[in-house]
Amino acid sequence: MEKRIGTIAGWVGGIAFLVAVSYFFKLAIDNEWIGHTGQIAIGLLVGIGIVVGSEYLRGRGNKVFSYLLKGVGIGTLYFSFWAAFQIYHLIDVKVAFVAMVVVTGATIAMALAQDAVILAFFALVGGFFTPIMLSTGSNAEAVLFTYVAVLDIATLVIAMMRPWRGLLWVNFIATEIFYFGWADSYVKSSSSPRSLTLFFIVLFGAIFAAIPIATPFKKSKKLPGPAITILLLPLLNAIAVFLAFVTVYHSDMAKLTWFALGLAVVYLCMSAVFRQRFPQEDTKIIDLMHVAIAIAFITIAIPLKLDGHWITMGWLIESAVLLWIGVQMKNAFLRYLATSALVLGLVRLLFLDEYTIFTPVFNPRFATYLVAIAILGGIIYFGSRPGPEIGQGKRVFVYFAVIALNILALIATTREAYDYYHRQSQQLVEEYSAEHTSVEKYESQSRTLELRENFSYSAIWLAYGALLMMIGFSKKSGFIRWQALILMGFTVCKIFLYDTKELEGPLRVLSFVALAAVLLGVSFAYLKLAARSGQDSTGEPKREET
Repeated sequence: MEKRIGTIAGWVGGIAFLVAVSYFFKLAIDNEWIGHTGQIAIGLLVGIGIVVGSEYLRGRGNKVFSYLLKGVGIGTLYFSFWAAFQIYHLIDVKVAFVAMVVVTGATIAMALAQDAVILAFFALVGGFFTPIMLSTGSNAEAVLFTYVAVLDIATLVIAMMRPWRGLLWVNFIATEIFYFGWADSYVKSSSSPRSLTLFFIVLFGAIFAAIPIATPFKKSKKLPGPAITILLLPLLNAIAVFLAFVTVYHSDMAKLTWFALGLAVVYLCMSAVFRQRFPQEDTKIIDLMHVAIAIAFITIAIPLKLDGHWITMGWLIESAVLLWIGVQMKNAFLRYLATSALVLGLVRLLFLDEYTIFTPVFNPRFATYLVAIAILGGIIYFGSRPGPEIGQGKRVFVYFAVIALNILALIATTREAYDYYHRQSQQLVEEYSAEHTSVEKYESQSRTLELRENFSYSAIWLAYGALLMMIGFSKKSGFIRWQALILMGFTVCKIFLYDTKELEGPLRVLSFVALAAVLLGVSFAYLKLAARSGQDSTGEPKREET
């Protein structure tokens, strides 16, 4: 506790010293004790003296305190050059900039020589504050971003030489603040060509994307340094790069689509390069991270380029491609990504897409449902094949796919029936309004349509339930037969509780005839199964069915 308090006291003391220096300059200005040149000279001498004096303490074993003093001295030097330019105008911006760069470079050299990450941190903070302290309020895109890129590259090189990868976070955060701050002020009114801005966006993205590839891996096959830097920083960089493209081409969806697809290709290539350079199994997660980023950009590109149900179709097809590749490569990660794309497509299909349907069955909505059903069928087919990966988790996934397929098929066919009768009802209303038919005739025709609609639902559900039951018996799948039983049980309740009261005449008769035929067929099939299984007349099994 005492050591911590002592360290905190050192930081507070250093801040207090800088405050004292600033107050000294203020007093010197107010009372005209020393000329402007003398004030700057004193500040520089004090800063250099503190840095040199701290070396004496470091030689006596007081490393931590010496680094704190160096931070104070370095801050004094930055402050002095800033005052010489901004307050007294003794030097121009170029001289002040070069002087601050020299201070930053000297601090980095000391950090490497003394193996002190805290000095490297001081250098980066001072380096990134330099353009802020010397800002003239004008747009200097090329100079600003070139300087920031040099700092980023230098830090990447340092991170390759020393295990100081946490410094990369300082660079990343500062770089994004500089770019998006500049973009907010100048990207719309900038006279610089867009090609220059795009060059710097790509350059910044390439620097931080290179972190995992440029990181030296040891023979222990373990991720070096903080894993969060190796994994999370490139991911955030990918997001930042695309958002930077958006700031330039926010209204040009075509260009953004190509940028997204281009980034996807880049990250796929990076995955291949990483896999060749570091084939260790323990670093496979970084390879998969690059693949995930690439697939994310493909998923983003689809709604940028397409619209309406084509977005849903694109996501569904993407999930099918990923599923096929994942199965061929026996890669579970790709299958999980395929599932994510499939869920996106299904959610959009069920809850977001809006269709104007004029033709039954042969329409975009039903085609989209068929694509989704086909993909789920592929999941069921590949997931049901015997192999070394068969396990309880995989079986559960296949079961969910079977249920989802049946639900989609029911929704698709039911919505077709609903839309068909809805169009008929609208046509009836239009005819009534145009021809001024009697109210009694309109109500009679409307009632007939309503009865037919209710009957069609029962017929569809019964037919589908019967089809499911046939498949269940054919595949010897109790899981499918139980779904058929649940659907037919629901339909039976509808017919007895609703259709009996609502349907009239032939439709009521047809409803019960269809129900009776299906139920008798189901009963016959189950009795035949019981006979094959060796069950007695009471239904008690003599042996278990495999």
